[in-house]
Amino acid sequence: MIIGVPKEIKDHEFRVGLTPTGVRALVDAGHEVRVETRAGAAIGYGDERYAAAGAQVVASAADVFACPMVIKVKEPQPAEIGLLKEGQILFTYLHLAADAELTRALVESKIVGIAYETVSDLQGRLPLLTPMSEVAGRIAIQAGATSLQMNHGGSGVLLGGVPGVMPGKVVILGAGSVGSEAAKMAMGLGADVTIVDINLNRLRYLDDVFGSRLKTCYSQAGAIDALVSDADLVVGSVLIPGKRAPKLISRDLVRRMRPGSVLADVCIDQGGCAETSRPTTHSAPTYIEEGVVHYCVTNMPAACARTSTQALTHSTLPYALKLASLGYREAMKQDAGLLNGLNLHLGQVTHPSVAADLGYAYQPYQP
Repeated sequence: MIIGVPKEIKDHEFRVGLTPTGVRALVDAGHEVRVETRAGAAIGYGDERYAAAGAQVVASAADVFACPMVIKVKEPQPAEIGLLKEGQILFTYLHLAADAELTRALVESKIVGIAYETVSDLQGRLPLLTPMSEVAGRIAIQAGATSLQMNHGGSGVLLGGVPGVMPGKVVILGAGSVGSEAAKMAMGLGADVTIVDINLNRLRYLDDVFGSRLKTCYSQAGAIDALVSDADLVVGSVLIPGKRAPKLISRDLVRRMRPGSVLADVCIDQGGCAETSRPTTHSAPTYIEEGVVHYCVTNMPAACARTSTQALTHSTLPYALKLASLGYREAMKQDAGLLNGLNLHLGQVTHPSVAADLGYAYQPYQP
């Protein structure tokens, strides 16, 4: 199969769909890979490295999107949508439930849209979402700590405190991959950390691992109100695969947070978990609403693009090899977890959560 890897064009998006090592694996398996010029240049993967790995370096996005299969990182941007071809396999993050306009355009394009974020494994985990969730959870604490500085509009709290001064309070909503990594980072800084979830087994596990360094709390409205209103930094990390994020934080609750506190909403790709959250970019990452600094960047891992690209390729490559070598129909026949990643198929919405959230008729995939 001929596989295309474009240069990402979303704001400050320096990740790339495949590392040179990933390209080599596909080439060695008998496939042709076309990589857009300078696709990985910003993170140390120059054209010469892709060429040495066996890729054909091409001059434009049009050359890449002419390929039967495209591997990328972020959802197609407006300038890319017109380049898509009917029946083309698009293997990338899509996050459709929060973007009705994008979904409509991709339905009309009649592509085969396989979303990283809903591919599952035999245990029901999300192996292609996990690596970026881990990165985003760590970045959320870094960004949140910076946003608390007064020169960024924050309250002037140092998360770790100093001798004689209490540490800042961090509340993390959701104990999955994002939340767990955020907790590790926050505890590493010396913050007072509480993590909230509805899964008691997950909370028990984290309690066993971290002991008294981490406080755990069962998720219910009263508990969230009390914790969030008293927090210096709140990290939103709730996830329902394929669906819009639930709004756990009302505008009224944000209004009751201390002035200069920070909300880092990692679930912004799925619509955000606060009523006051709206997407931001790395060029303008924060805004202040109801006196609270909001950090709602939709591609947080791009801030650490080299690490993120390496981690992402490690996870996506086995699936890319399967899709390219078998074709998507046979690959999905053999791997039910990969079938869970199929969000769009030739003009139909084939993921139940996406269909339900956006008002489409759900059409189960027919091989």
